[in-house]
This record gives sequence, C-alpha cells and structure tokens, in this order.
Amino acid sequence: MSMTGIQESSEKRTEQYIDINRLSLSKQVKAAMKIYFEDLEGHVPNDLYRMVINEVEKPLLESVMKEVRGNQTRAAEMLGLNRSTLRKKLQQHNL
Repeated sequence: MSMTGIQESSEKRTEQYIDINRLSLSKQVKAAMKIYFEDLEGHVPNDLYRMVINEVEKPLLESVMKEVRGNQTRAAEMLGLNRSTLRKKLQQHNL
C-alpha cells in the first residue's frame, strides 16, 4: 500500500472510530500512530519522525497564522520561534 493510501485509510478509520474533539493532542497522535502501524501490515516505515513532523507542522503553522491574521511577529512569539525560523518554515510549507 502506498504512503498516500495508508494516510487516506488511516484518516477514514480515525474519523470513524474516534471523536477527535474529546482527545488531547497526544492521544490523537497515539491513536493515529496505532492505526498507521496497523495499516503497514508488518512493513517497516522509513524516516517516520520527519513524516510525522511534516504532517503536524503545516496545519500548526496554518492555524497560528490564521489566528494572528498573518502577523509573523505575533506568530513567532506564540510558537516560541524567532521570525527568521518561522519565515523559513512558512516557505518550506508553501504558506
């Protein structure tokens, strides 16, 4: 199964079995990872850390930038990053 197919399958299963609004972020990650490993059916993932960080970082940045209405200074403060790091991450994610 391709990585995209695994992600789509995991998203559908997560939506079906978990009321995401009632779980902490850490519990959401644990649930998603459990489903991810089940969907791998014994295959060993590669570069898992980077994959997860990339999946989480973009929606985090999008949400914060929306909250601060595009103000990078406020976003950087909120995220605990310096502005140049924030700008670099925004560029990496085409935001």
